[in-house]
Amino acid sequence: MSVEETRAAPEVAAGLEAAGMPPSEIAAWLAREKTETGGFAEDGEAYSSFWVLSQELLARLPRNAARGPAEMRAAEMVKARARESRVRFLAAHAEETYVALTDGFSRFLRLEPLLRAAASLLPGLVPTEMQLSAEAGLFLREKDGLEIDQAILLAAFLGNRRAGLHLCHAMLLPRAESRAQLEEFRARGALDLGAARLVRQGNAALLTADNPRFLNAEDATTLAAMETAVDVAILDPASEIAVLRGARAGHPKYRGRHIFGSGINLTHLYQGKIPYLWFLERDLGFVHKLLRGVARPDRLPDDVCGWGIEKPWIAVVEGHAIGGHCQVLLAVDYVLAADDAYLSLPARKEGIIPGAANLRLTRFTGERLARQLVQYERRLDCASAEGRLICDEVAPSAEMDEAIVRTVAGLTSSGAVSAVGNRRAFRIATEPLDLFRRYFAIYAREQAECLFSPALIANLERYWDAKNRKG
Repeated sequence: MSVEETRAAPEVAAGLEAAGMPPSEIAAWLAREKTETGGFAEDGEAYSSFWVLSQELLARLPRNAARGPAEMRAAEMVKARARESRVRFLAAHAEETYVALTDGFSRFLRLEPLLRAAASLLPGLVPTEMQLSAEAGLFLREKDGLEIDQAILLAAFLGNRRAGLHLCHAMLLPRAESRAQLEEFRARGALDLGAARLVRQGNAALLTADNPRFLNAEDATTLAAMETAVDVAILDPASEIAVLRGARAGHPKYRGRHIFGSGINLTHLYQGKIPYLWFLERDLGFVHKLLRGVARPDRLPDDVCGWGIEKPWIAVVEGHAIGGHCQVLLAVDYVLAADDAYLSLPARKEGIIPGAANLRLTRFTGERLARQLVQYERRLDCASAEGRLICDEVAPSAEMDEAIVRTVAGLTSSGAVSAVGNRRAFRIATEPLDLFRRYFAIYAREQAECLFSPALIANLERYWDAKNRKG
């Protein structure tokens, strides 16, 4: 144990005793802590026993919402100590852990099954399904932040080049259900997944995002449908290009008007209905596929040694593209916007990181304007000079159907081969896969810290009146 940790141990013990924990259990817990690393198997057993004891100590305390000040302080001490231990273990063994979970890189596991396997392989490293289920019905302010432990692991995997690239590859493969849905779409030329509808129109696949009650906002009810629809649109051999549009809204203020999207469903976020993993599944899955296509299992889609199956995407901005929907515009090939539409990235008011906007936005707008959008919630009208840095074409809102047909024809008149080749050539210069991996290694940890911070709760109550909204 280091000098700093030795000095801290009495303070930690006193804090836990003040919360009513038995001194013998506190001493046993501190004695189990290992601060050096050696072999993977030995460390796995030793560190795991400390993490499990940490969870048992936490379980002695009341639920987060019922804790008093001493109990709250004790819980934070236990969590901090255990998290430092996880970081230390993974600094030495991230790749070995990933190798064990994927049978030596021979299996592709998406995030959720990967974390389930990790909870079984090394108990205490990440929360179990039972522990997550116990918190699933709680409001965000009532949760204990168990998912931060998931973030520590995923950040370590993404921070390791071999493991991180393999994980990115896994998330770019088609979803398990996408093959069956593709057969239906090929036969019928239409697919209704509820929150996402896909229709073939000529040589284009038109994907309509449909969450009308919440102005087409994204949440846990929309993500799987959207990614499956993106898979099918890309894999459909009868279409050369894909179009992403928002459905007509059901909200009285916008009734009958197409709305591209209102970002994350902030009501559901406040109510704890959007788990941490949603953020990474979204950006490593559906949004990344817009940029890079759907991967094949036999080759890394890094544009150098291999590539996936892809086609150009047009985004049609009507009404507004707020938050996550503005982020989507940075991953597509062409943005067609209505002349009365606007863009915004209200990350400051939400208290979260706006997906990959911090990675991509500067190449569209330059750094100064990007910072104004992310950190100072500047709004851009699509028809303004600044808005046109992101929007390729602005058309009258009453003529969007005709504009879509014209844009599809213009972008496919020379065939799809050169369009896809140019996508890859731009991408290798602007966002190679390894840069994407490194960005999300940072994002994975920082977004979790933001999500479970008191500041986010305060922001949602102050700016969104979240206490008084119904889910």
